[in-house]
Amino acid sequence: MRRVVTNMSLSLDGCYASPNGPQDMGWVMPYAISDVARAHLTSLWEPASTALLGRLNAEGFMGFWPTVIGAEGTDPRDEAFAKWLVETDKVVLSSTLGEAPWERTTIADRPAPDAVDALRKDGGGDILVLSSASVIKALLAADRVDRLALMVFPIFLGGGPRLFDDALPAAKWQLAGQAAGEHGELSLVYDRVR
Repeated sequence: MRRVVTNMSLSLDGCYASPNGPQDMGWVMPYAISDVARAHLTSLWEPASTALLGRLNAEGFMGFWPTVIGAEGTDPRDEAFAKWLVETDKVVLSSTLGEAPWERTTIADRPAPDAVDALRKDGGGDILVLSSASVIKALLAADRVDRLALMVFPIFLGGGPRLFDDALPAAKWQLAGQAAGEHGELSLVYDRVR
């Protein structure tokens, strides 16, 4: 069965966005371009054949990543990820989009666990959920995550939304990978023990 792999960046105080909102990415950027962060992301997208995104995240990703392809000075790892994102099958969860504005994209107006259940029936590689907090939260609550990947950055945001809500189902996780970067960033990958 296809694995559901989620990826999220967190501050040391557990937030995935600053109090200024998700559009404020200034706290992420100094760490997201490190070798550890780039290796972390590469290890996640290479075995994946489907990207699962919420609408807002899809708009941000598809507005930015295609622009790095062929751009002068682009890190080859960033360009490889951008090409993968453009060329891979994408499922965007949305109740407001009528049709997909991106190639190789299907719009699904259904709960995230239902979308994952349908995707698991298809053949293919991992289903990668990229930084879509609402989707990841729904999948964690429904116990549909097989691999939980986190980049933890050494910064306190002093508030903001948190990834891990109270009342998640009890679950055991096993460390599958870890790396520390030169700026104190941590790559952590956990597999769900079933």
